[in-house]
Amino acid sequence: MKTTFFIRKLILGSIVALCLEGAVFAADIEVITSGAFAEALKVLAPEYEKQSSNKVIISFGSSMGGAPDSIPSRLSKGEKFDVLILASPALEGFIKSGAVQSRSRVDLVASVIGAAVRAGAPRPDISSVAALKQALLNAKSVAYSASASGTYLSGEVFPKLGIAEQMSKTAKKIYSERVGTVVARGDAELGFQQVSELIPIPGIDFIGEIPAEVQQTVIFSAGITSDAMNPDPAKDLLAFLASSQAAPLIQKAGLKPLQPVLPWAKN
Repeated sequence: MKTTFFIRKLILGSIVALCLEGAVFAADIEVITSGAFAEALKVLAPEYEKQSSNKVIISFGSSMGGAPDSIPSRLSKGEKFDVLILASPALEGFIKSGAVQSRSRVDLVASVIGAAVRAGAPRPDISSVAALKQALLNAKSVAYSASASGTYLSGEVFPKLGIAEQMSKTAKKIYSERVGTVVARGDAELGFQQVSELIPIPGIDFIGEIPAEVQQTVIFSAGITSDAMNPDPAKDLLAFLASSQAAPLIQKAGLKPLQPVLPWAKN
C-alpha cells in the first residue's frame, strides 16, 4: 500500500517537473521590425508559435531617422528587445556600436521600391526613367518614406533625374506613418515606399516598381541584441524566418526571401 502511494507520488512529481521544465523554456521573444518586414512578420509570427512554445511580441519602428518611434530612438531611450529587423546598413551600425551581437546577423529578404496612387486615380507611367521623371514632375504632391527608401530617393534619385529643386517644393518626407496611408486619404497624389509597405494599405492602387536603372534593392536583416533576455529562443525564431517554410509567406508580402546560412551554424 505504502509502495503504491510512493510510486504515485513519484509519478506526480515527475509530471509536475516536466511541466515546470516546459514553462522554463517557453519565452516571450521581443522583436522590433521596420516597416518593410512588418506585414510579413505579422503573418509569420503565428506560424512560428504553432510549432514552438515561445511567443513573439512585435513592436514597430523605422530603420533610421529621428522620429520618436524609430528603432534608433527607441533603443536610445532604453527600450529592450531580443531581435532587431531592419535595413542591413542600419543593422551594421548597431553591430559596430556593440548593441547587436556581431555573429548574429541574418539577411532575411531583399526589398525594392514601388509607387502608388489613391484608389481609382489616374495611374501614371513609371515604366522607364524618362516616364518616372515626368510622373514626378506632373504630380502636384509626392510622399516618400523617412526611412531607407526615402533617403535614397531624395538623396540620389531626384538629383540624378535633375529634379531635386522641383521635388523640394512638391515632395514630402513622411514620418511615423505609412506613405500608402497618406496617399489613401488624398494628402499626396503619388507615393513611394518599399513594395511590401505599400501593398497591404487599403485605399490605394499599387502601380509598380520604379525602373531598374534607378532601383535600389535593400537587404533587410535581423540581429540579436547584446543584452537580449532570450538569445536562444531568438536564434530559434530567426532560423524559422530564414527557412524554406517561411519563404512562400515572405514572397506573398512583396519581398524576396534569401534563406541564408545561419551565422551560428557556420564552421
